[in-house]
Amino acid sequence: MAARSRSAIGALGAPGASSISARRDLARAQALQEPWPFPQKAAALCWGPAWFAKGVKMCKSVTPKRALRRSRTCCCSTGRGRTQCRKIKPHSLQEQSSSLMGFAMTRLLRVDKAWEELSNILSGIFCASLNFIDSTNTVTPTASFKPLGLANGTDHHLLRYAVLPREIVCTENLTPWKKLLPCGSKAGLAVLLKAERLFHSSYHSQAVHIRPICRDASCLAVSWELRQTLTVVFETFPSGQGKKDWSLFKMFSRTLTEACPLASQSKIYVDISAKDKEKELLEVTPSPTSVHEAIVQGEKRTYAVYDLLSPSLFNTSRSLNVQLKWKRPQDSLELSTPVLHAQRYVSGYGLQTGKISTLIYNTHPYRAFPVILLETVPWYLRLYVHTLTIITKGKENKPSYIHYQPAQDRRRPHLLEMLIQLPANSVTKITIQFERALLKWTEYTPDPNHGFYVSPSVLSALVPSVIAMKEVDMEQSPLFTSLFPSSDGSSYFVRLYTEPLLVNLPTPDFSMPYNVICLTCTVVAVCYGSFYNLLTRTFHVEEPTRGGLAKRLANIIRKFRGVPPL
Repeated sequence: MAARSRSAIGALGAPGASSISARRDLARAQALQEPWPFPQKAAALCWGPAWFAKGVKMCKSVTPKRALRRSRTCCCSTGRGRTQCRKIKPHSLQEQSSSLMGFAMTRLLRVDKAWEELSNILSGIFCASLNFIDSTNTVTPTASFKPLGLANGTDHHLLRYAVLPREIVCTENLTPWKKLLPCGSKAGLAVLLKAERLFHSSYHSQAVHIRPICRDASCLAVSWELRQTLTVVFETFPSGQGKKDWSLFKMFSRTLTEACPLASQSKIYVDISAKDKEKELLEVTPSPTSVHEAIVQGEKRTYAVYDLLSPSLFNTSRSLNVQLKWKRPQDSLELSTPVLHAQRYVSGYGLQTGKISTLIYNTHPYRAFPVILLETVPWYLRLYVHTLTIITKGKENKPSYIHYQPAQDRRRPHLLEMLIQLPANSVTKITIQFERALLKWTEYTPDPNHGFYVSPSVLSALVPSVIAMKEVDMEQSPLFTSLFPSSDGSSYFVRLYTEPLLVNLPTPDFSMPYNVICLTCTVVAVCYGSFYNLLTRTFHVEEPTRGGLAKRLANIIRKFRGVPPL
């Protein structure tokens, strides 16, 4: 069977440029790679230059924000592969969609105007379709999101969140995204960003995060941090001997030649964690500069570290191609099930009513924990809130907190937020019925029979950890730990996105207008054309003439020859 391994390449930006501090800006870069027992290979990249490009500066000045997050995702997997893609890093991975979230620092009356300007500016910067974000797909959550960094206020009236569930990532989105990196795609980890390989994958997601942070411990100076993340899932197959080997070159068709000169830190982490005696069968080449142990999402991990800024790393060779080899063929292993995961689907028959069902799994053996569920449903699916049911282990599970904002036709979507307690080792089923609305014929998409997409649900929770985590200094810890945030030593934060739904609506027969137009044009052309000719055409009677000179000469010749005249 083919082998699947997982790798993540990441970097987190240190404090960014500030108008009240002259300290030198920093840029940090790191990479993470780990085996994954499925016939695919994953990679996640994250950069954090400490300065803003011109376009982002304009975005920040025109629409001041406390925090901003923009992401675009494309998932080409189906069935089991799609399910496993969501298990890579559930707090940050999304299904195929484009989302935008921001906190404004303006007055309440100007938030909507600033949100519109922001979406249009980002649409131009990233060559994306974010300009399609409007009031019909924008909501104001009350509990699911809050600003990161210094702006940790709880005024949800300044928050806006929108999702375009049908948008995907294309090459024209990657090019401007790479230009925000400190060294572009010329040096460092960005060299691996080869569009031909990135988009020939099962899963692709890129994001941009902006937040204000402190420059030092005293927080006398404030900086803006820009962090860029990229997650990719590749298809890979074992070698001829059945070994699940992989390398940077096999994934990206490129190797690393040098670190970014502007980076203050640039490292690659290779996950060499193994169960039982598997560690003895793993071989990582070249030899790492150091080994690091960390607790990531409640699991103990061991990493081989490659410091790209180390002079000895590129002394033996001009390029670095990290490889993970197995000394003998291995049996395919199942990926461990995460503590929190979810599924979502639509059921029912006909084109009048239906039901949305969400299954939330808590696989922790003995710990219960709450989860915040955010549902955003378009206005043309009219929810029956009185049919909302939450069942856990055959019993009703009443939410501790519920917030519902009804939709307005052609103005805003439904918003439903709930705080639900998940018992240990349980499955919670949430169902709600809806009725399909009739759209105007001009509101249908060019392919109406394909269906209409419903935004994915968002689950936010502090998941209890089986292994106690120690408090560590963020400057000394790997940067990729910011991708797995933890509140304390006993839990870690997870934000999970379910798959978007595809719902069919009552669709008129769009071939009938075409037939009517053809028939009408034919009748008009035949009837009106004939009638117009009768009204405008004139008839003249031509009397016979005696002929011209040529005819008379011909008759004279025919007379001499004895032939009847003409």
